[in-house]
Amino acid sequence: MPGSLLSGSPASGPPGRLVSLAAAAVLVLAPSAPAPTGVVPPPGPAASATLSGSSGPPASFAASSGPPADLDALFVGAHPDDEAFTLSTLGQWSEDHDLRTGVLTVTRGEGGGNAVGPEEGPALGLLREAEERAAVAKAGVREVFNLDEVDFYYTVSAPLTHRIWGEDTLEKVVRVVRQTRPEILLTMDPAPSPGNHGNHQQAARLAAEAFYAAADPLAFPEQITREGLRPFAPARLFLGRARGTSQNGPDCASTFRPANPAQNVFGVWSGRVSPSQGRTWAAIERDAQRVYASQGWAVFPDVPSDPAQLGCDFFTLVDSRVPFPGPGTAAAAAPTAVFDGALVRTAGAVPLGTMLDLRPSTFDVRPGTAFTVKVTAAAPSREPLGRSAVALRVPEGWQVSGSGELGRLAPGRTGSATFTVTPPQGAAPGERARLAAALTTERGRGYTDRQVEVSPAVRGGQRLLPQVEQYEKWAAELDAPQLRGLVTPVLTLPSGGSRQVGVVVTNVSDTTQSGSVRLDLPAGFTADRAEAPYSGLRAGASTTVPFTVTNTDTSLKTSNDGGDYFYTITTTGRDGSSLSRPALELVPATSIPRATSAPVVDGVAGEGEYTGPSLDVSRLWEGSACSSAADCSGTAKVAWRDDTLFLLVQVKDDVIGTRLPASDCKRHWRTDAVEVTLDPRGTSENTATTFKTAVLPVTAEGPPCFERDADNHQGPGAETAPGMRVASKVSTGEYAVEMAVPMEVLPGAVDPAHLGLNVLVYDSDTQDRTGQTRIGWSTWGGVQGDPYRWGIATLPGYLPPAGRPTTPPDPVIPDTGLSSLDSPQSLEQAVLLGLPLAGGPAAKPSESGSVTFAAGARDAVKVTLRAGSAGRAHLFVRDAQGTAGSRVVTVSGGGTTTVRVPLSRATGAHPVVVAGWQARTGGTAASRTRVR
Repeated sequence: MPGSLLSGSPASGPPGRLVSLAAAAVLVLAPSAPAPTGVVPPPGPAASATLSGSSGPPASFAASSGPPADLDALFVGAHPDDEAFTLSTLGQWSEDHDLRTGVLTVTRGEGGGNAVGPEEGPALGLLREAEERAAVAKAGVREVFNLDEVDFYYTVSAPLTHRIWGEDTLEKVVRVVRQTRPEILLTMDPAPSPGNHGNHQQAARLAAEAFYAAADPLAFPEQITREGLRPFAPARLFLGRARGTSQNGPDCASTFRPANPAQNVFGVWSGRVSPSQGRTWAAIERDAQRVYASQGWAVFPDVPSDPAQLGCDFFTLVDSRVPFPGPGTAAAAAPTAVFDGALVRTAGAVPLGTMLDLRPSTFDVRPGTAFTVKVTAAAPSREPLGRSAVALRVPEGWQVSGSGELGRLAPGRTGSATFTVTPPQGAAPGERARLAAALTTERGRGYTDRQVEVSPAVRGGQRLLPQVEQYEKWAAELDAPQLRGLVTPVLTLPSGGSRQVGVVVTNVSDTTQSGSVRLDLPAGFTADRAEAPYSGLRAGASTTVPFTVTNTDTSLKTSNDGGDYFYTITTTGRDGSSLSRPALELVPATSIPRATSAPVVDGVAGEGEYTGPSLDVSRLWEGSACSSAADCSGTAKVAWRDDTLFLLVQVKDDVIGTRLPASDCKRHWRTDAVEVTLDPRGTSENTATTFKTAVLPVTAEGPPCFERDADNHQGPGAETAPGMRVASKVSTGEYAVEMAVPMEVLPGAVDPAHLGLNVLVYDSDTQDRTGQTRIGWSTWGGVQGDPYRWGIATLPGYLPPAGRPTTPPDPVIPDTGLSSLDSPQSLEQAVLLGLPLAGGPAAKPSESGSVTFAAGARDAVKVTLRAGSAGRAHLFVRDAQGTAGSRVVTVSGGGTTTVRVPLSRATGAHPVVVAGWQARTGGTAASRTRVR
């Protein structure tokens, strides 16, 4: 899935696409909703007195007295550190424009590595949350919302992520958006771009779905009817990256050239100097990134000191309900472009709260065929626009007709105009075009636009990979066609091998079509036929025309050494033809011979043990290039005997990385390691149906260790791959790793004609538990998570035992994430903002509980709880140094409960008790009181 990169569906079907513009205008301008009930503030003396003798929390404690959580912008990511490359921008917005920004993080990153200690699971989540809060604070971000979803292993699959996170995650995101009411939503790349983490994709899709669902009163209505929230329509949605090119320096925003010329991309230069800190925001951002030390980021190098070498943070506009700066204008290149018209009214612009929408009748427009465009404007709820009109701007050569008069727009009133647009007969198929509306009113001007795509009656394209096909379906269900086509279609085939390539032909016209499909392949490839017909294709229908393609030149490069081979598909219909340019990706292939006798697993290539070809595992796929073959390079040999696969990997490595204890034999990318990946049938969509094992050639105790990671069953090798044997031999400047893998531990019977295989080497030249270089056999960015890009092996003569299933078992997925109830920092924020925890609902007033009094002693703090009914209290004694003691208490019924919280150390000045409450029906509350 090649592409240039600069920087699950809703629970009940797609959310309402748009509320009415008049209603949306009211929603955007409405004041923040009152804080949900069940979040309790620190009691004062008078409040404490009212509790005496009460049978439950008093009504005065139904809501926090803290300030409402009214944000200007919210970043939605999957893990702590996902926002790290937008902190330059968030810092500028905070310092220069007093914008209040926040971060929503779906998980706490418990599934990641740890370069600073042995913590994992919830303990690692607590560490990573603390890192995130400290890092974003350097950019003026104070609010971090965690949704408590589980962070599992690295995957590039959004469908798997959606399956693990579940259907309720969107509900949580929508709740946070309705609670915090941000005008600007920022998020990640939702597409299965090369190497794009599946968790990142899914977080972005949740943000996009929430942009529409939060405004829809029919989406999660119980948040409105039971929790007191109101629908809220964010003004704009952005992806926090862009596809295209730009120059560094202060002109980086104005020189950006998007790959899709109809896209709106805004940039914020990181070379601006912070007035308060006297340093560039790029340097401040780098300091913040180094705070994520658990992820090995503490060693990030300094950014260039010359501002001319610093670039922009780029933001791609997905959708906007309000006018925005037009492309090519000075305002579009300004650092305020992202929020101009949403949070700031510039000179000559329409008032804030003005809604402006452009809606073509179809996204796929045909040459010479007319379609309609409706432009709608709505005045703010409390300010008129007066006499108003819109002018529709279309590409040169396109015809447009219709009146743009909107009449006089009183406060809250809506006007619309409909135009007829006809693309020329010669409009280039497959091109995106921009349709723009310029609004003129008595109170100022505004601009908006939309993309359309020129398409002939019939178009054809290479069948998509499953993840890409699922993404395109998601974009269609969301009714966001501007997000289509972000990933170049690719299919892999083994060097010297063949595969079927299906061309999907779609009729976008309203009449039955017939025609042909032709492949024009590059040198070194042939097809069983150059052209094939299709006929009787009904309006709106699709059909697949199959071809068998063969790589005939085995000298062609594979992997990221040059394995992308683009070709042309020409699809003809009654009104002309369309072209598409997908790619075939070559992956290496090998034949694994049967060993005459089982190799001895000793780290040495014995005579006659491995008679097959040597595999080159020296190609770079991520990280810094090897400085020489002595720095990092390697070869691998493979054989099989009976029902066992044997591998010997010999690595040149002049510096051995951190020798981890055998008990810390996990997350192998932190030091030197050899990883072997096996896809039994060679057809896996993601690694949950594969076998992946890694061997550390040396440990602190000496011998090697091995594990399984990010596959069908992760964990220590002895537990997850019984019968597997490993050995290593380490000497000056090199090491060898040998392993025997019983094929019965693979998740399914091996297809001897199509085994997915890869050998990857991780190289670390430091002692700080960070890796620098990744090399391997079949190499692409993120290849460890992309089974379709692994090499292909055949096993002549091998037959799996009869009865061994070919369907893999359900994967084992880590499910231990940190609960916000066990995060003192999350509890303190909940008290401050007056919000429940983890994007969930607040506890009902009758079921809520709070801490009302605390008194300290040398070794414990006595805490008094008041509860309306049964529940569980998570108590933490806190001071400036952190947590001094904690306890979880189960409360059996309503009333007063007094408990002791033991201290692990003496408390410092001004200690407090912060408490999280879990009601019996699932709602939460947070409270705090000082220790007397």
